[in-house]
Amino acid sequence: MFNLSQLQKRLSLQTGTGIIGEDQAVKAAVLIPLIKKNDEWELLFEVRSRRLKSQPGDICFPGGKQEDSDNDLQQTAIRETSEELGIPMTSIQVLGPLDRYVPSSRIIIYPYVGIINTHDFHISKNEVDEIFTVPMSWLLEATPDVHRILFEPQPPEDFPYERIALGKEYKWKPRQLDELFYHYGNHSVWGMTARILQHFITVVKAP
Repeated sequence: MFNLSQLQKRLSLQTGTGIIGEDQAVKAAVLIPLIKKNDEWELLFEVRSRRLKSQPGDICFPGGKQEDSDNDLQQTAIRETSEELGIPMTSIQVLGPLDRYVPSSRIIIYPYVGIINTHDFHISKNEVDEIFTVPMSWLLEATPDVHRILFEPQPPEDFPYERIALGKEYKWKPRQLDELFYHYGNHSVWGMTARILQHFITVVKAP
């Protein structure tokens, strides 16, 4: 039976910061790793191994899916960074989280900003082909290229048109996605990594 006072109590416990479907989505964490080179802060990126089935050769931040053994998503970011770069967890200092990124209803990315306190890398060749860094001074002045993509809905043959007002005359709206590209030397950062990078830069430049 519906109970209004019980609903009010439950609503008082809601923070309004959750995401509907978060409990069913895959959770992954990445580290936005700062490293000091020649007295200048730079951001470290990975080039994914071309042997990987998922996004081979793409540029990314260290990270991966949360495992049951991880106490929280910050630990996921630290563990994955340690494994991929071949450095001790003690060489990673987390500064704090950024906003969550929801590229689809199936996955939520939890980014953390951190400092890498070593230059002695032993990268995992199963996951990473190479690493490179980009000066923060360059990133703070960079403007990404924007390329717009439209996705046309394609309902299946058994879609229940009889249950919606206009039936088969319903006008589906294409979904729009703006893909960002940061070009640095021979490297192009795009996709989820570019979106998280843009958010990070916005936080750095905030008054």
